[in-house]
Amino acid sequence: VQLQASGGGFVQPGGSLRLSCLSSAPTFGSYNMGWFRQAPGKERAFVAALSRSGNFKDYADSVKGRFTIFRDNAKKTVYLQMNSLNSEDTAVYYCAAEARAMSRSRDEYDYWGQGTLVTVSS
Repeated sequence: VQLQASGGGFVQPGGSLRLSCLSSAPTFGSYNMGWFRQAPGKERAFVAALSRSGNFKDYADSVKGRFTIFRDNAKKTVYLQMNSLNSEDTAVYYCAAEARAMSRSRDEYDYWGQGTLVTVSS
């Protein structure tokens, strides 16, 4: 399974970005999906997770109410809509897939995308 993340870029504080993650898996709908991020000098951290059907979602406290994870199984794509961005959201964002259960632990994910850089600055 290959995952290709895109949509990162430079945005001013308070702005929005939408990240996309395209999967090569023919059975994309059988994977729970997650977004993680890694800021400079920090470990990769959980951002959001989404169940296979898209009905169940989980968010890190730091992004709850600002970020939305959703998927389009027909397009084999998971998205991360990010609103009200601030400098603390600056990081490389990674999408990931796992076939067992939704998880906040990066160790549970089997497949990872290459990452896309989000920079929030004035």
